[in-house]
Amino acid sequence: MDPRDELVTHLPALRAFAMSLTRNSATADDLVQDAVVKAWSNFDKFETGTNLRAWLFTILRNTYYSLHRKRKREVEDPDGIMADQLSEKPHHDGRLAMNDFREAFAQLTDEQREALVLVGAEGFSYEEAAEMCNCAIGTIKSRTNRARKRLAELMDMDDDEEIEMTDAATRAVVSGGSSA
Repeated sequence: MDPRDELVTHLPALRAFAMSLTRNSATADDLVQDAVVKAWSNFDKFETGTNLRAWLFTILRNTYYSLHRKRKREVEDPDGIMADQLSEKPHHDGRLAMNDFREAFAQLTDEQREALVLVGAEGFSYEEAAEMCNCAIGTIKSRTNRARKRLAELMDMDDDEEIEMTDAATRAVVSGGSSA
């Protein structure tokens, strides 16, 4: 008899053994399935004439203990709270957003770029920036406001949408906050 044909006759005993190990019917079924898949894919290693039942039980037992060791290292996280804390946004997203920002920033007028850099990136007050540019405070405020709106427009951002930048200075230029 081909050992592959004989395998089916051992399924009830394998399931009973899996139940004794896991004490959970769904987990036992998964364990039996994993063991059968491993056995099936390794039938070339089974020596004809030896005890197939013992070989299958050994595979099931080893699979159980491998899963058990693996689960001891895992953290229960049904709500995904722990995973959310561990995840990190891909670094390339920041580079892509930065490239978009550079292109949009280059399209602003010289005065708008100057105002954004002084007030946003460098953190100068409107009064200090106005003095440096030799213009009125209202002019600096207006240039900064128009520049931010134009940047948002060029970058297809909604008014309330935040840009995800990797450096604080660029974030400050776009959001109106300080880089510090």
